[in-house]
Amino acid sequence: MTAVQRTDRSESFGEALLGKILDSAHELPPHLIGPLVADVVERLGGRRPQVLLQDYGQLLLVPLPGEGLTGGEPQVIDDSEAGRCFLDAVPVEVPEEDGFRIHLPLLDGGDQVGVMAVTLDSVDDDDRRLLLRISGLVADLLVTKHGYSDLFFDVRRGEAMSVAAEIQWSLLPPLAMIMPRVAVAGILEPAYDVGGDSFDYALNHDVLHVAMIDAMGHGLDAATMATVAIGAYRHARRAGIGLSETYAFMDRAVARQFGPEHFVTAQMMQLDTTTGRVQWVNAGHPPPILVRDHRVAQRLAAPTTLPVGLGGAEPLISELGLVPGDRVLCFTDGVVEEHKRGGEEFGEDQLIDCVNQLERTGRGIRAVTRSLSHTLKQERGGQTSDDATLLMVEWRG
Repeated sequence: MTAVQRTDRSESFGEALLGKILDSAHELPPHLIGPLVADVVERLGGRRPQVLLQDYGQLLLVPLPGEGLTGGEPQVIDDSEAGRCFLDAVPVEVPEEDGFRIHLPLLDGGDQVGVMAVTLDSVDDDDRRLLLRISGLVADLLVTKHGYSDLFFDVRRGEAMSVAAEIQWSLLPPLAMIMPRVAVAGILEPAYDVGGDSFDYALNHDVLHVAMIDAMGHGLDAATMATVAIGAYRHARRAGIGLSETYAFMDRAVARQFGPEHFVTAQMMQLDTTTGRVQWVNAGHPPPILVRDHRVAQRLAAPTTLPVGLGGAEPLISELGLVPGDRVLCFTDGVVEEHKRGGEEFGEDQLIDCVNQLERTGRGIRAVTRSLSHTLKQERGGQTSDDATLLMVEWRG
């Protein structure tokens, strides 16, 4: 009788590298992520490891401090190789005198945490495969440990943040989600002083649920109202009730907490990611814009009811069939009602022109949403007197 051959279970070099991260992850204090990355990179034969995190304003990539990590000045996203890696979510290799500088996207569910960079004497496909897997684990570590420390918040904060903005950022889901059938990307302005704007989303099985809100006023009162509205929306969504019933639930929650003089404009959507069928209700909110074939196709004007908190009639549900590649852009009134330099209101026509210009670049939804927000702010002279929030949904089919 021949002996049964056993599968080779010995540890390979690559497995040992990944195992170093996995074995340490469970009880690793957040401030020791840097030394762990440095150790793994050294074992791979690399040097000058760097972990770069996106700042809240989405302008810079800021080095994470840590023993063994390379520091340096923040890198401008729109003017650096690390920024190109970040925007396009692809590795970028740069030849240097002493080897190759490799930038790898730190991806978590399609959201971009930042960029990992390392220098190697030479690079082959085995190195590329290992580095991509290492960067994936590092991204997961950063996201997992974020809730246990202020370290990453401090690195990403480029200026003082208001209490209202602190509340709003803690309320948000990840700014981007890229999945095979659907993608979402959002951005808040002003990043360090946002008050009443917020958004939320959840992918439950084949249905994407999306909400965008704008609480009246600014500052702490608006942030508190937004917190109640988003909390009520999540509660209703998780209870599995329909869009009209969700509006009614949010309406009662805001009215009972704040009284009849306060309100929140809102827009709630549901997208069937298998068919592309989208349904939405509008409560005093600016209508979304449909982008098809990289150009604005139409405003999704539809029946609306009163803002949340004012006891409006049951909202009518609007429907639309999307085709693969369609994008739906939701925005708050601060985007179009802000005044440009010279006093003229920015307006929807200007917004549409900017969308068309950026869509022609063919870039991904996350890069387009970010660029659109920054372009709009530049057109307004770099000033934002009201919250100006964007949220884009792409049905990928």
